[in-house]
Amino acid sequence: MDNIYSLWEEILNELSSSVSSAIMTKWIKTLVPVSFDDDCLVLETATEFTKGIVKRFIPQIQTAAENVLGFDIKVNITVDEKNNQVQENTETKNNGSSFGEFHSEINSKNFEPTFSNFIVGNTNQFAYVAAVAVTNNPGSVHNPLFIYGESGLGKTHLLKAIRAELKRTRPGMNILYTSGENFLNEMINHMGEKNMGEFHNKYRNADILLMDDIQFIGKTSVAQEEFFYTFEALINQGKQIVLTSDRPPKDIPTLEERLRSRFVQGLLADIQPPMLETRIAIIRRKAQAFEMNIPDDVVEFIAERLKNNVRQIEGVVNKLYAVYSIDGNAPTIGVANDIIKDIIYYAQPTEVTINNIIDKVAASFGVSPEDIRSEKKKAEISNARQFAMYIMREVTNLTYEEIGAQFGGKKHSTVIYSIEASESKMEDNPQLKTTVYDIMKSIKDERND
Repeated sequence: MDNIYSLWEEILNELSSSVSSAIMTKWIKTLVPVSFDDDCLVLETATEFTKGIVKRFIPQIQTAAENVLGFDIKVNITVDEKNNQVQENTETKNNGSSFGEFHSEINSKNFEPTFSNFIVGNTNQFAYVAAVAVTNNPGSVHNPLFIYGESGLGKTHLLKAIRAELKRTRPGMNILYTSGENFLNEMINHMGEKNMGEFHNKYRNADILLMDDIQFIGKTSVAQEEFFYTFEALINQGKQIVLTSDRPPKDIPTLEERLRSRFVQGLLADIQPPMLETRIAIIRRKAQAFEMNIPDDVVEFIAERLKNNVRQIEGVVNKLYAVYSIDGNAPTIGVANDIIKDIIYYAQPTEVTINNIIDKVAASFGVSPEDIRSEKKKAEISNARQFAMYIMREVTNLTYEEIGAQFGGKKHSTVIYSIEASESKMEDNPQLKTTVYDIMKSIKDERND
């Protein structure tokens, strides 16, 4: 044997008969032989996480090495500390979870969002067709195009699909993709540097402006004024604008009327949560991208439990792939169930979740959590109590009776009345509706972190 690398190649060949090809490719072949002294083979890996995985296979590696060499040896796994620190920092930044190491591979398999990999169903077809029309005739139809819907339903996918298609068909086009928050931050920075001319040139010379989460510009009147003049400049030049938001223009309470009227002069297209068959198609398409087979019963299990957020569905498949990469076994309902529990509480929520709802409602409505749970009948307390019931019904799977039990044993008819009263009040008061939706979004986001 010429060197340690030749030895390692022979060991790998021997090992392939006892370890699956998936494990060999994903884990074992990433090891680097660094020394073989005193009958001890030292192999190095990039991170502590990988070390924890491959340590499970030390007995097989050791047996394979002994078969090649003809005598007993030891196998040690070490970590490249410098590379490990970089990896850990990246994992923490990306996710903070034990699956962070899979992100680079998963992202490489997560094709760029395009129209061809957007799963079309009854609840998003209108927005999809409108987005395609914009790419075929930018500036000529649906200008502006305003796509709205709750987080995780595909709005950003459509924006990026428009960008990808126009890059392909119109490579010379100046496409500006950004977000309402970035627009606001850039404006503040340029104002501080007294260089608004550069800011204006960037935004007002775009051939197509794609802006995600436009509702963020409603935070300041200055940002709205800047965007108004940007909007006017682009529209007057026949340039295309596509905007997304988590709500329609009429439900962005801080939005100035002149912007609201311009947003609706084009086309409004909403995206609703996908139906069961669409969710199943999303899971299968995602699994296909990973070259991973998910049994039909597992697919249906996931689709039936994650109903309102495409991003969560994709997150479950990502983690299924991570587990599959470790053990090479086909995903099971049990594994999927454990992953879903990490992503969203689909069963009765814990007391922590219930308390969180009451605490946030109390803070937003200017009363105390104790008041909400009490029998006090003051108008502001009763009002907050009704909205707490409404939010519990919206973001949990509690029954009316179970919700009533959280408020001293209220009858289910009282809970139903409270929910209906809350809905009526929100219809009459957009500002109130926004407050309630923001509470629900905050709770969902915290629960899914």
